Amino acid sequence: MFIDLVEIDVRGGDGGAGCVSFRREKHVPRGGPDGGDGGMGGDIVIEVDPQMRTLLDLRYRKSYRAENGRPGQGKCRAGRNGSAVVITVPPGTVVEDRDSGRILADLIDPGQTLVAAAGGRGGKGNYAFRSSIDQAPRRATGGESGAARRLRLTLKLIADVGIVGLPNAGKSTLLRSVSDAHPRVAPYPFTTVNPVLGIVRVDEARSFCMVDIPGLIEGAHEGKGLGIQFLRHIERCRILLFIVDVAALVPPEEAYRQLMHEIRCYSETLLERPRYVALNKVDLVPESNNAIRFALEAGEMIFRISALTRRGLDGLVKVLYRAVCEADNGRL
Repeated sequence: MFIDLVEIDVRGGDGGAGCVSFRREKHVPRGGPDGGDGGMGGDIVIEVDPQMRTLLDLRYRKSYRAENGRPGQGKCRAGRNGSAVVITVPPGTVVEDRDSGRILADLIDPGQTLVAAAGGRGGKGNYAFRSSIDQAPRRATGGESGAARRLRLTLKLIADVGIVGLPNAGKSTLLRSVSDAHPRVAPYPFTTVNPVLGIVRVDEARSFCMVDIPGLIEGAHEGKGLGIQFLRHIERCRILLFIVDVAALVPPEEAYRQLMHEIRCYSETLLERPRYVALNKVDLVPESNNAIRFALEAGEMIFRISALTRRGLDGLVKVLYRAVCEADNGRL
């Protein structure tokens, strides 16, 4: 099951209380204060685990609390610090404070961490309050409460190339043909209900990551067809590949305009990224009808392919890989 949005409650551990104590040793006259400080409360830490692909593990546990610090003891012994709780998430997880709406972190790199809720500081023992005026203080402070937050975790998949198209345009077939992924393929719309990642290998030494985004329909930017749930995964893609079905009932130019409109309404910045257009299923229509009669914006490159028969896929993969390399070097 693919889960990309969860909400959890987190709370750091409370700090331990300071101790009021006095030395009581044989042959030691007028023993002074020796109460130790309380231990620190444990933190709630969110850490990126590159092996995870979904937030499913967090769906069934809604509350996390770290261990409290232990109280101080006599002989100036500090209390033990509380243990931290580490929550692992997949790369591409955005952590948001639900109450304020503030983005706390965008966790992308493996091993990257965020202290989501800090533990409270331990209280001071009476040893810390000794002075020349008050040589026998009888006061100590309690530990601070740990921070508490309600978090919203949103997963935005990280991929080099995102495949965008209307339902049943052949996106899953394309991903199966060029990568090691095995998305479900069937002759009806909305076969893909979750984003699917695949590694496309150009040769033994070169590869890039591609994601199949479930089909977009008109009004997707408003949430129709769970559009927003899927559109957010495009935000991580550096290259956009539009798949247009030339054998569909919807004219290719209309399908392309609809896709552009939905993405523009969702986020204008997405259209600033390099994008390519692949005309799929050209093997099902006469060659004379393969030409698209609509004007494409400058900078886009059109490919005529058949994802099922692999026609034109080698050239498409090489161009996409070159675009990914240029994006890595900051030239795109």
